[in-house]
Amino acid sequence: MANKNQTLGEFIIENQNSFKYSSGELSRLINSIRLAAKVVNHEVNKAGLVDIIGAAGETNIQGEDQQKLDVYANEKFIKTLKNRNIVCGIASEEEDDFITINSQDKNNQNKYVVLIDPLDGSSNIDVNVSVGTIFSIYRRITPIGTPVELKDFLQEGSKQVAAGYVVYGTSTMLVYTTGDGVNGFTLNPAIGTFYLSHPNMQFPENGKIYSVNEGNYIHFPTGIKKYIKYCQEEDGDRPYTSRYIGSLVSDFHRNMIKGGIYLYPKSSKNSNGKLRLLYECNPIAFLAEQANGKASDGYTRILDIKPTELHQRVPFICGSKNMVEKCEAFMSDFLEN
Repeated sequence: MANKNQTLGEFIIENQNSFKYSSGELSRLINSIRLAAKVVNHEVNKAGLVDIIGAAGETNIQGEDQQKLDVYANEKFIKTLKNRNIVCGIASEEEDDFITINSQDKNNQNKYVVLIDPLDGSSNIDVNVSVGTIFSIYRRITPIGTPVELKDFLQEGSKQVAAGYVVYGTSTMLVYTTGDGVNGFTLNPAIGTFYLSHPNMQFPENGKIYSVNEGNYIHFPTGIKKYIKYCQEEDGDRPYTSRYIGSLVSDFHRNMIKGGIYLYPKSSKNSNGKLRLLYECNPIAFLAEQANGKASDGYTRILDIKPTELHQRVPFICGSKNMVEKCEAFMSDFLEN
């Protein structure tokens, strides 16, 4: 049983046997993510004091403008994972292709790959709004001791062995699961230690918050439009409250605690959706299901989708179970090609 105010390190050691694949390697991997998160948190908290905000002058593989902190966070997470020699491959939202680690070392026994969105919602940095890091961990499927291949990363979300996020906000929290519930740890900045503050996090089955960029309403499918109108109707516990931060981590974190639904559907502007299956949707969906929530693309369970490319995008609906199922019902009633 988790003890509140237990350190993250103590929690990892105490619960190691509950991991799907009990191994010191996975424990060290989560510890290295913790270390990188502390470094990035330190830099995020200096935004405005040092030259770290604003655009970096480059675009990533998706054609989006990179922020300086995007580049910084990407470098720090990759460097930390490489230096610890605990993974055989890394894929990042900010990189064109996956990174192979120690591919020439036949004695390399590392068996995990990490997929990461180093800084979700980075455009919010300039205005001092919460941002985050999202990570996803799989066991490789190619033989240990050989270079990783694309198929090691293109696995269904249901095969994740761990996933989580760090939210850099009024306090910094690391929230993760290894398939045995969701636990949240808050950073004490005075001593640089994460403490268990939110044990066994759970979505309420119903909520009163809906999170969607309503500026794109005209471009949404009919089913989503009808659901939004349903949320706004005065009936029983409705209308719901509209809350949208523009950082997936922040919106998801709030909704998991208070109860709500997050929607980023396909649209006439983004026919395949906008969020990335591997770096955002799969890890968040894994967390949602472990916290008694639900995640789908409107019709299909996110964790059942077979990825076909590293930077694949999908529609994403996630949150309190009853709210997601109600939205799916509207999608089914107004099925569109």
